[in-house]
Amino acid sequence: MQMNGAIGGFYRVCDWLMKLAYINILWIVFTLLGLIIFGIFPATTAMFVIIRKTLMDKDEIPITKTFWESYKSEFIKSNLLGLVLIISGYILFINIHFLSNSTGLINLLYYPTLMIALGFILTLFYVFPTFVHFELRIHEIIKHAFLIMLMNPLSTILMVIGTFAVYLLMTTIPGLIPLFSASILSLVIMWASFFAFSKIKRQQDAAA
Repeated sequence: MQMNGAIGGFYRVCDWLMKLAYINILWIVFTLLGLIIFGIFPATTAMFVIIRKTLMDKDEIPITKTFWESYKSEFIKSNLLGLVLIISGYILFINIHFLSNSTGLINLLYYPTLMIALGFILTLFYVFPTFVHFELRIHEIIKHAFLIMLMNPLSTILMVIGTFAVYLLMTTIPGLIPLFSASILSLVIMWASFFAFSKIKRQQDAAA
């Protein structure tokens, strides 16, 4: 039985690695299909849809079909969301750059702006998990992602640590980048997000 358990565990690990590698390749292909700038956000959304379904469902899902359907159905919405995030990030970057080179009273805004930028970056961790887990409009996705980030420091810490671990792994073994860079990061982020989503579900059930 011990042998069977070990073999079963090894099989599950190999199965996950194969799925993650395939999902990562799909993410690259569909990002390129959208000429990168129009493909990266719908491809990332589709990747998170697959990771979420794989974590939640015990049954196998058709990865290629589900990825393609999610890519198509969320193409416009995910690109609009991406546009909002890019513009917001760019404005923050310009403000930080300006304030870092300024003098006088206006320079007092430098550190508060840095804190806002940190909050923005941490909110980004929750944007795609929130997108694929809830039925929300674009402004609601960002708002909910921010609130979930604030109310769930443990999940946020897990995401930061996990992201740093993935970064170290990919820089140590660069050959893994085309196979696992995006998919394993989305797995870490989605897995950590479930802690926050479970807490929200418990609160909703208690209120009901």
